[in-house]
This record gives sequence, structure tokens and C-alpha cells, in this order.
Amino acid sequence: MIQLMELEKTNCAAPLRYARGHFATNHSHINCYVDITYQKTRLSEAKAVAKGLMPHFNTSAIVDTILCLDGTAVIGTCLAEELTKGGIMSINSHKSIYVVEPEYNANSQIIFRDNIKAMIKGKHVLVLMASITTGFTAKRSIEAIGYYGGFLSGVAALYSAVEEVGNYPVVSVYSLADLPGYASYDYRECPFCKQGQPIDALVNSFGYSVL
Repeated sequence: MIQLMELEKTNCAAPLRYARGHFATNHSHINCYVDITYQKTRLSEAKAVAKGLMPHFNTSAIVDTILCLDGTAVIGTCLAEELTKGGIMSINSHKSIYVVEPEYNANSQIIFRDNIKAMIKGKHVLVLMASITTGFTAKRSIEAIGYYGGFLSGVAALYSAVEEVGNYPVVSVYSLADLPGYASYDYRECPFCKQGQPIDALVNSFGYSVL
């Protein structure tokens, strides 16, 4: 098991849980793993994340659809409710925010079936992620939204190590400033690997597997 620590912020009742070490993702090696398990599965923490993100949106924003990556559908539902209560506009015919999750093909590309396409095409889509480290996954989602004829409303996450993705600003409850020293490396340039330090765990949006 890895030792998780908690970081709390006054503007969010959902603490950030993290662990220091040597971890491998699909795209990079990182020195800090951020665990979003409870924020994605515990209703009280999902609501807290939604409330923590809400101040980043102004009433002139338009959100028709929230695209929930990393299993963030519970958070996305809570955020849709907060945005609606906060007066955020939705210009779709039902005057309601859609909450959708992506499907991936054999090449790990995001696809939308015919029954979901209408929730993307011509709609203002907000990308919601659990955490953003390199921005690689967020960029793929932005490309998919454009391919299916949607418009990007923004990118949001509980934690983000980057301030923007593809020239689009990222809004988050926790940022790099909350985890000083956080670093992401190309696996070929990872200093831990060069020093012969073994990987503590494999990590992805589902969690971690200790080696």
C-alpha cells in the first residue's frame, strides 16, 4: 500500500489525497499520485468539488453539455446542478445541461454514438476531469469535441498541474501551487529510473496498483 496524505482548502470540503513516490501513468512518470476515489464516488465530496469549481465560472458562460472523463459523472451531475442554480446559460432546446461520458475505440480515441452525437454537435461542451497532469488526455477530448461539431466551453478538474491545455485555460480546485515539487517526466528522462529507483505503483484514472 502507498501512504496517502490529505490536503485541505478552506473553499472546498473535499480534501486532496496524494502520495509522494515514483509512479507510472500511460503517458509519463510522476513523483506524486493524486487519488480522486472518494470525490468521484462519495456524494458529499462530489458536491463539495462542484461548489469549489463554481466560483471559476461567470454568468456569461454557456454550458450545454458536461463531458465527464476519468469517471467523474457524479461530480459532473453535481456541477450541472450548481451551474444551473448559478444562472449559467444553456442554449439547447431543453434548457438543461447534458451529462455524458466518453466511449473509446480500439485506438483509445473518443467516440460518440449516434444517440449521443446530438448532445455534442452544435453544443457548448465543458470537459471535466479528475486530474490533469500532462494535458494529453484533455487535448484528445478537445479534438473529439471539435471533430463531432461541438464548441469547447472550458476545461475543469479537481486537480491540475497545468494552467492551460491547447491555449485553453484550465480551472481547478487544487493546482500545482498546492503540491509544491510536483513533477511529470517522459519515461525516457525519468530521474528515478536513471537512479535505479523502482516504480511504487502503476496509476490511472481508476486508481493505483502497487508493484
